[in-house]
Amino acid sequence: MATWSLLSPLPPPASMPTSNINTGTKTSMISSRRRRRGTLIISNATDSSQDNEKDKDAPAFNPFGFVTDNPSSRSSIQLPESPAEDGNVGQMLYRIEDKGKENGSYIKSGDLIWFVRETGSPDSRRGTVIFLHGAPAQSYSYRVVMSQMSDAGFHCFAPDWIGFGFSDKPQPGYGFDYTEKEFHEALDKLLDVLGVKSPFFLVVQGFLVGSYGLTWALKNKSKISKLAILNSPVTVSSPVPGLFQQLRIPLYGEFTCQNAVMAERFIEAGSPYVLKLEKADVYRLPYLASSGPGFALLEAARKINFRDIASQIADGFASEGWDKPILLAWGIADKYLPQAVAEEFQKGNPNAVKLKLIEGAGHMPQEDWPEKVVDALRVFF
Repeated sequence: MATWSLLSPLPPPASMPTSNINTGTKTSMISSRRRRRGTLIISNATDSSQDNEKDKDAPAFNPFGFVTDNPSSRSSIQLPESPAEDGNVGQMLYRIEDKGKENGSYIKSGDLIWFVRETGSPDSRRGTVIFLHGAPAQSYSYRVVMSQMSDAGFHCFAPDWIGFGFSDKPQPGYGFDYTEKEFHEALDKLLDVLGVKSPFFLVVQGFLVGSYGLTWALKNKSKISKLAILNSPVTVSSPVPGLFQQLRIPLYGEFTCQNAVMAERFIEAGSPYVLKLEKADVYRLPYLASSGPGFALLEAARKINFRDIASQIADGFASEGWDKPILLAWGIADKYLPQAVAEEFQKGNPNAVKLKLIEGAGHMPQEDWPEKVVDALRVFF
């Protein structure tokens, strides 16, 4: 008789229907599946001798499954038979620490230091564009869009919000508490330091700090010439992804925020594509380098009232309150925000909002298909 230890996978129930287990062919025998070094092992639970033999090699539990089950992460941490040969986190950081900072510089604004990407020049003939990212990403997502927009004659800035990417990540309670008001005030100061002249074009995408970018726009209407919104929660009916719900759970949130592959997994889960390793490295880097980005995200996620902010956005951009042109460029493969959200938002102000659907793009169109985003922005601006 096969024996089972506490560390072994539990045997399948004897009453489990055969049709619930997909072995590729119909069989009358109950089977269970195990993975060993990336190979699918199918064992017959009725053959106790073979089962015991295979159990000796099969790992009973993988505490790092949240990493190894992720395609982009898995490709960067393929472990040999001797894991020590792959080095440690410090060596990984050394390998990627200079990645993802193209066209960027550190800008001191008040007591905070921002990382800001810039392409084009102040003399660009077609005006200035400010790109604001959402959580838990960073301005790196706009790198291709910015390059192509500057080639088309625009002057572009894209900051990493405080607490994100390569910008400062102050500890809550020491000068920055990650509230909407503080994000707005910090952005005001940064734009002054950058010498951005109004009115300018504004592009916003994403959750949390992306939403704060939209509420900032509502309070600074006179500074904006035209507004482009990429996939963002713009209606009260917009779903809140599981990540942000988990961050708000006491203790569990503290654990979740220190997942070094959190950002890349969030991006991939909202997209039809898997990030290439060189891209995943950049999104992972801040979370590998310190605990600061995770705790900053945790604090911001617990301070925000998602429903209240979404209500402000939906009401503020409705027909009665907003008359400036809005481009809603929407990746229709978004797994967080369905196309219905974009259509509902457009109905709230059909005269001002132009809806452009982007096929093949998910939650971050600027990352998934930047060329299509650039085409839409060039025509709109």
